[in-house]
Amino acid sequence: MDPTQYRDAVAANRREHGFDAVDERAAGFDRLWATRETDDTLGAVAVLATVVEAANVDAETLVETAESFRDALADRVDDRPERADGGESPTPIGYVTFAVPDPDASLLDAMSGFTAARRRTNVFPLVYDTESERLHRHEVPRLKGRGIYRRQAEDAKRLFEV
Repeated sequence: MDPTQYRDAVAANRREHGFDAVDERAAGFDRLWATRETDDTLGAVAVLATVVEAANVDAETLVETAESFRDALADRVDDRPERADGGESPTPIGYVTFAVPDPDASLLDAMSGFTAARRRTNVFPLVYDTESERLHRHEVPRLKGRGIYRRQAEDAKRLFEV
């Protein structure tokens, strides 16, 4: 599958699952999709997602892009502990998916080793292999932090698996 076809398939998934297109260009990302939901485990969540077409991405670029996406996520979500309207502040979750042909092991290692939780945000870089049409995501840990990783697995399946 070509990266453009993949991005279009993800765009169709986002519409089916209630993600709205974000009009603005944030931190150099062309297409952004967002939703706010209530998760049974996590409470209020604010999710931001994008697909990056990156034929020649390396491990360093993956990490830099994911950190840049973290900035875009933090800019979009109010992270104050208490909101003025008395509602619960959402847990910010971001997904930046790299559509690449035949990703090498160093790229997958960088994805798996990326620190998802930082600065009150949770960002998950994902890698979609356009040749084998396989999504690589973060594994759900056996112990601490399972809720956010379980949410990532569910979001990855409904949004990025095509």
